[in-house]
Amino acid sequence: MRRILTLFFMLCISAVMLHAQLTTGNDRYGSSSSGLDRDKYDRNGNPIDSSKVNDANTIPIGLYAWKVDTRLGNVNYVPVDTLQEGFQNSNDTGGDLGQYNFLGNLGSPRISRLFFQRKDHTQAFFTDPYDFSVKRPETIQFLNTLSPFANLSYWSGGSGANSEERFKSYFSVNANKKFGIGFYIDYLYGRGQYANQSTAFFNGGLFASYLGDKYSMHALLNTENLKMAENGGIADDRYITNPLDMAEGKKQYASYDIATKYNQIWNRNYGNHAFISHRYNLGFYREKTDTIQKDSVITVKSFVPVTSFIHTLQIDDNSRNYISYDDTQNQKYFEHNYLGSDSINKIKSLIIKNTFGISLLEGFNKWAKAGLTAFVSYEMRDFTLQDTIPGETRRGKASFKENNLSIGGVLSKKEGNTLHYNVLGELTLTGEDSGQFNIEGRGDMNFRLFGDTIQLGAEAYIKNLNPVFYMRHFYSKHYWWDNNDLSKIMKTRILGTLKSKKLGTEIMVGVENIKNYTYLANTSIVAQDGNGDYFKNNAEVRQQSKNIQVFSAVLNQKLRAGIFHLDGEVAYQKSSDNEVLPLPDLSVYGNLYIKTDLAKKAMQLELGADVRYFSKYYAPDYSPVIGQFYTQNPNERIEIGSFPVVNVYANIHLNSFRFFIMMNHVNQGSGKSNYFLAPHYPINPRMLKFGVSWSLFD
Repeated sequence: MRRILTLFFMLCISAVMLHAQLTTGNDRYGSSSSGLDRDKYDRNGNPIDSSKVNDANTIPIGLYAWKVDTRLGNVNYVPVDTLQEGFQNSNDTGGDLGQYNFLGNLGSPRISRLFFQRKDHTQAFFTDPYDFSVKRPETIQFLNTLSPFANLSYWSGGSGANSEERFKSYFSVNANKKFGIGFYIDYLYGRGQYANQSTAFFNGGLFASYLGDKYSMHALLNTENLKMAENGGIADDRYITNPLDMAEGKKQYASYDIATKYNQIWNRNYGNHAFISHRYNLGFYREKTDTIQKDSVITVKSFVPVTSFIHTLQIDDNSRNYISYDDTQNQKYFEHNYLGSDSINKIKSLIIKNTFGISLLEGFNKWAKAGLTAFVSYEMRDFTLQDTIPGETRRGKASFKENNLSIGGVLSKKEGNTLHYNVLGELTLTGEDSGQFNIEGRGDMNFRLFGDTIQLGAEAYIKNLNPVFYMRHFYSKHYWWDNNDLSKIMKTRILGTLKSKKLGTEIMVGVENIKNYTYLANTSIVAQDGNGDYFKNNAEVRQQSKNIQVFSAVLNQKLRAGIFHLDGEVAYQKSSDNEVLPLPDLSVYGNLYIKTDLAKKAMQLELGADVRYFSKYYAPDYSPVIGQFYTQNPNERIEIGSFPVVNVYANIHLNSFRFFIMMNHVNQGSGKSNYFLAPHYPINPRMLKFGVSWSLFD
């Protein structure tokens, strides 16, 4: 499969390079459908002095970035993803604003506490909780640059045998104005502050783009290899909440010496992915005059696309190995051992999706106020499960093949400064997901008020979704189910936003109703040994047939008085069924800092402290067997939260170089210690962290 994907990608690049060689005769001052002329603007949007571009001692600096919609290959321009504010939080598994629950170690599985940030499960089920490090095609940043561009970043925390490190590199270069190519590498290694919880992740990819008037293309080939040791959490929470009870007269217990539930258990996820989108535009050329020098006026032809023919192809080859070598441990701590003494449980999937579309584009004349697209998709899925027990007859079905045919349409308006909207409708006609549909829309209206730019936004959808494959079928060493009678999940959401640029205010209010909410539940049973009662682990898939409502209101505010800044987020949410869908009522992030220029404005300094807090609730537990979060067992539920975590940091920004140093969890040991982000998984103790990022043009 890897050879096929590699050959596929290289053929795409070769074809585009050949096309580029045949069409670059007038490329230097030719038209561009990109929306930004990279020969005239630098990375900050300022005009470039083109008289210096050809100077051998001058490096032209100009670039713009975009991401691609995987359904239809639409281009969405974004700020260049380098050296953003809040660099100290750029490698925090808990998120920039600390809104995620995770297992404590760098890169470990996570789930957002804010319900409206959560995404639906995908067929790449086992890597969904690793969205902190796993790249999807829609998250890859393509770049068009005047000169080769590279960004190198490195983060480190702790020291010695328990330290954590991450290295990221990104490189992009243009062969000409239309064709660019690049790669990225992301290596993460968290040794873990607690025993048996290390993470070792590698992600890497090659990408290419061609943005011509009539033909455009985006191609991506990427891979991931994720290895994570599973410890099941600490054996007794009192190591954290009441350490004097556990330390045998000592003042504290070193984190790595704390007993954990499991050892010799690993999850390994592998993935190889290919994506290509390309389109051919029909249209016409329109002449216009353009000033490129103070005294030089030229006439250029601008291509106006009218109709686009679109094709996208996505291939996902995923596999997961659950590895457990200690059979004595398995017999004691798990209710079932379906695969006997077999130490490795393997699961594989291959998904291929083709989408064809035709689009009547917005803006080709004064009457074309919106764009209209129709598309058809065909998806093939092949899942392989380990389905036998040594010495026994076949218990399940080893291979599952699913096919789906869908149709849909999009009505959108992107141009203009006042009103924008996008409405999508999609229906699955035949296949495993037959009857599934999705109707969603979003829009915004922008206007000036008292010298401020106000944006009112709205989002709504109604979805009727078939539960993903692994909710319907799953065979493993310890869990086993065939849920052939699951109903489709009906979700309805209405959300509104208000943004004030001048006041630095963003307000979001939304409500969602869910029928047939499908979730994983911890169904462990009580067992006994010479040391008393303990739980033997098990899980199952459940559906809540009754409606569940979720209300959420979020305020983001940025305040400034001279060099003093206060950035914060306050989120309130309420679930109508906290047994099935538990959420904290309150989640808060605050960042108080000074921001000032030094060395004649050549250097910028941020010095401050931030805090993360959420109210107590019965947070989802984590299952190493399936690598997912599930509701707690009602017989052993515990509340977590109501414990602030404070970090103190300094950021330094010098041209294209940025550095931070931070003392993480500086308030460890103060108040009542209850620093868990998942039941039985404490966050890391106090730790010194630093990071650097450097952007290079050559």
